[in-house]
Amino acid sequence: MKLRSLVVANAIKPGLKARKRDEALAELLDVFLAAMPANGAFGNGLLAQREVLLKALIRREKRGTTGFGHGVAVPHVKLPGAGAPRAAIGLSEEGIEFGALDRAPVHSVFLLFSGEDNAAGHVEAMESIFSNLSKERFRNFLRQARCVEEVLTLLDEADTGLHKG
Repeated sequence: MKLRSLVVANAIKPGLKARKRDEALAELLDVFLAAMPANGAFGNGLLAQREVLLKALIRREKRGTTGFGHGVAVPHVKLPGAGAPRAAIGLSEEGIEFGALDRAPVHSVFLLFSGEDNAAGHVEAMESIFSNLSKERFRNFLRQARCVEEVLTLLDEADTGLHKG
């Protein structure tokens, strides 16, 4: 799965203000919801349920952090009726206290929603995200991005294999 087909272009937020996990989840969720068309594949009532979505994200974090180290986190939930996987990206220069496995602040957050009935799509989306985040070069360029256009260029480059190491 290509990152550009997964990430909602208008749901990329450089300059996250939040410094704590739950605040960052809420801030990025708001960006994601604002970017999604009300009548789109993710529409069917989920957009109106901000608090339900936020609680699902926080509940998932309490089961085990999605802050995997190296300054990245991939909070993710599967929801009934969510359809195809969709993601948002948030970037923080200061870093977010996320409870990451390496205890380091998180600077890059991929927020992923998938449909409960689309396990294969969820796995494919996670594999795409993790295969790129496992590359130091990709992580470094992502952390250095200061605007949406720079993030989109990086995603395009990742999809074409330019960030191999």
